[in-house]
Amino acid sequence: MHTPVVATADADARVMVLRGFERAGWRLRFHTDARSPKCETIGDGAPVGVLFYDREAKLQVRCRGRGWIETDTLLVDAAWQESTNFARRCYLGEGPGAVSDSPTSGLPAWAEGIEPEDEQLTGARKNFALLLVELVEADWFSLAHTGHRRAIIQLTSGEGRWVSP
Repeated sequence: MHTPVVATADADARVMVLRGFERAGWRLRFHTDARSPKCETIGDGAPVGVLFYDREAKLQVRCRGRGWIETDTLLVDAAWQESTNFARRCYLGEGPGAVSDSPTSGLPAWAEGIEPEDEQLTGARKNFALLLVELVEADWFSLAHTGHRRAIIQLTSGEGRWVSP
């Protein structure tokens, strides 16, 4: 469940890598490019859906919450410092959705296939952002041949109820 589907209110969805989870606040952390369209859509606060699925466990968890983008906070700085130079290089290239005449990674040609040195990454940090999602509800769904099971949990209050699948 490390790569959930994250959906915004404009019905756009994408697979993202879950980078962190704060259990106390039910907060998810994802890395993103500050130039991506989702950053404008989410901004300082917007509804976000996150769908997790574990194929082996046959378990689906649909989460709803409020998302926001951070670009210049201590949390963003810490996430940047924890990233490898190989991961940081993703933020050197063209912004997401930039048009190209041929298939491209969007990276500058010199950065293809290498792990850049620190001094080569100076322009990348300004494009790095965090998507934070504070979850308010989880819809837990277990698939089973003997009969599916489903529960809805209000995360802030801890109240839950079994519901028919």
